[in-house]
Amino acid sequence: MATSQKLTEHYLTCVICSDVFTNPCTLVCNHTFCRKCIVNYTKTRPEAISAKSLLCPFCSKMTKVSAPERPVEEWADDVKLLDSFGPGSKDTTNCSYCIEEGETTPASVWCYVCDDALCGRFIRVHNRIPSSRHHDVTDLSGEVKVKRRRTVMCKEHTDESIKLLCKDCKNAVCQTCCAIYHRKCESVVSLGVEIRAMKAVLTRATGNLSRRKDEISKEIETKLEDETCRFKQMESDINSATVKAIERIKLREKDLLCQLKEMSDKHIGQLKADIKSGEMSVQMYQQQAELIDQTLQSECDMDVYEMYQGCEAGDADADLKKRGRIARVTFRQDTDLSKSLDDLQLGEIDVMYESELDLTATPVLQDTINVKVAGEESDVTPRDVTEMVVNGIDTVVVTDNSNRSVKSFYTRNNQQGHSKLLFGGYLWGLTKLTHNQVAVAVWNIKQIVTVKVNPDLVLLSTITTRKEYWGITSLTPSILAASSQSPPCVDIPDMAGNVLRSISPYHKGNNILQYPNFLCTTRTGNILVSDWGTKRVACLTPEGDVVFTYSPTGDTTLKTPQGITSTSTGDILVTDISLHRVIHLTESGQFVKHLLTSHDGIQYPRGIYVDVRGRVYVCLDKGVIQTFLCSN
Repeated sequence: MATSQKLTEHYLTCVICSDVFTNPCTLVCNHTFCRKCIVNYTKTRPEAISAKSLLCPFCSKMTKVSAPERPVEEWADDVKLLDSFGPGSKDTTNCSYCIEEGETTPASVWCYVCDDALCGRFIRVHNRIPSSRHHDVTDLSGEVKVKRRRTVMCKEHTDESIKLLCKDCKNAVCQTCCAIYHRKCESVVSLGVEIRAMKAVLTRATGNLSRRKDEISKEIETKLEDETCRFKQMESDINSATVKAIERIKLREKDLLCQLKEMSDKHIGQLKADIKSGEMSVQMYQQQAELIDQTLQSECDMDVYEMYQGCEAGDADADLKKRGRIARVTFRQDTDLSKSLDDLQLGEIDVMYESELDLTATPVLQDTINVKVAGEESDVTPRDVTEMVVNGIDTVVVTDNSNRSVKSFYTRNNQQGHSKLLFGGYLWGLTKLTHNQVAVAVWNIKQIVTVKVNPDLVLLSTITTRKEYWGITSLTPSILAASSQSPPCVDIPDMAGNVLRSISPYHKGNNILQYPNFLCTTRTGNILVSDWGTKRVACLTPEGDVVFTYSPTGDTTLKTPQGITSTSTGDILVTDISLHRVIHLTESGQFVKHLLTSHDGIQYPRGIYVDVRGRVYVCLDKGVIQTFLCSN
């Protein structure tokens, strides 16, 4: 019964590894562990190594080893599972009581009840004591230790052995205990009678444990195999996706390189032609100069007169500027890595053609576009404008603040057409992202939307921002500059709405912003800001450095600056809604002239844009866009 009780206390799992015992051993404290677990634990405890003992991690009691000179890994070899309930759990070589007195006397018997080894002297004392004289002992003198059937004595009635089982109280008791404490219990039986049933239960438990162990092992193996296959499949998917991504990027790279070669060959060809033409012009200038020198040395007045008439007839310099000539080829890199693979463009080849814009010429009104379309009852208020060529079709794109929409106007197959895209808020600034995409600031609901121009309009994406942005301009296809009036600042957000940098009114000690309204990007990548609060135009680097400010007085002053644009030559045009003017500034911010005034029909101008062919588009509050051509 003691053996059964101890097995019950220790259960069948190791408290170190929490698994079913593997090669178990029981220490003197009757705590059982896997042999490997208790050895590994002992190795980590210097005090156990010094004491040449196995240390119990549960109660910290030490179990002396019989051969401490052997490696630690072999210390537990002599400790058996069932020995914890008999000789072998303790030192059986010497008498336990003599050891306590500091002596070493060979033991001759083992007492199962006292759990001690005894020499001849102490076994005589042991037999004289009434409470221990009937204890079950085993002779240790022989080579083979024969275990006898244990008789477990009652702890209270030490002269009686435990032979009964109270099934009501679930206690094993002696005859006296049964008579005293279990008189009212209904089911008290002989312990021997129940042993067979107990063994059957334990046998079934062993079978269940073995079956469960096999099931868990199989389940773990199956799961391991499944997970290994799954990870291999994921590895294959990653490799496949990587190959596809590289293929797409390589195709885009090939396309960009082809575009670049086409443009570079054309541009280099034009430059070589310019060199050849220039060399011919130099020869011609030299010949003309020689003829003039000869004429000046001539004594004939008619020769001088004829040469003079030839020079008056016109300049011999040939005009190298022709329609379609390339001024500059650049690569605008797409730095937005948050795009999906299908949207990743790497960048674009930008080709800037030599403009025929001549700001010294008198602007001539070419066209007037009525921004109001069928079905609109309220007035229209065009705020910002741009122009692009999509699939060979000239397309004008404009924001209509009153009707909360973006509109496009074009002529296709000799038929005028338009497209309209409605939004849930009021629209202001507009900027070109690529040759067929624009970004629009929807200020009152804190959004930036991107729109594809086919030339009909298609919504691409909506970017939620933390501020109300009014003006907007593109620094790269994936980086914007946007102006806020509350608080006044110019932010540099990406296409996900993350603000990479913010330029405040007092950035680097400069009071530059109060109500920034419209923005545009210069050909050198700087930001032009039209601020009606400070009544000035400011040119800022994307880092916030001030390149220049324009805030003159007198006739050249600004009262309410609005739309602003920059030409391919660097010239700056800005509208003044209160003064009904379009002002022309140099690239460095110097006043040139009033390009357009109320005498040209300019009334309450807002947004402004100049295309590559020298046409100036001006949004007027009366609901139209007027197009002027500045060309000789």
